[in-house]
Amino acid sequence: MKNVIHSISVNISQLAGSTWTFMLAILGVLVWIVTGPYYHFSNTWLVVISAITDVVIFVMVFSIQNTQNRDNKAVHLKLNELISADQKARNTFIGLEELTDEELGDIDNEFKSVLSEVGANHPLHKLHKRILNEKNARLKAE
Repeated sequence: MKNVIHSISVNISQLAGSTWTFMLAILGVLVWIVTGPYYHFSNTWLVVISAITDVVIFVMVFSIQNTQNRDNKAVHLKLNELISADQKARNTFIGLEELTDEELGDIDNEFKSVLSEVGANHPLHKLHKRILNEKNARLKAE
């Protein structure tokens, strides 16, 4: 049963992301707009498009989330493979996605301290400084 649901989910994601489905959606909206005068822009005419879009959105939210979960897991597994294959990489980074925000913040601070030790002329240090400046500018704008 689980494989059937997985297969349906993958097929919906692939179908929903296709050019043909996008064109079909545009065509459906155009047909709905063109039929407006025929139905005198009635409440029923409005409810039809509302109901159809609500159902599609409801299904697509879960389909997109399923696709994102699957893609994220695949990326994590690929990164884990790279980490385990490189002897210089720390194996403790495998499974990093399971850490809390605070634990991730601690690791981020560790990298910041490494950058400060490398020196201000290091390209990563410059990039990190630009990111911090952008973050501070956004916080001030709020």
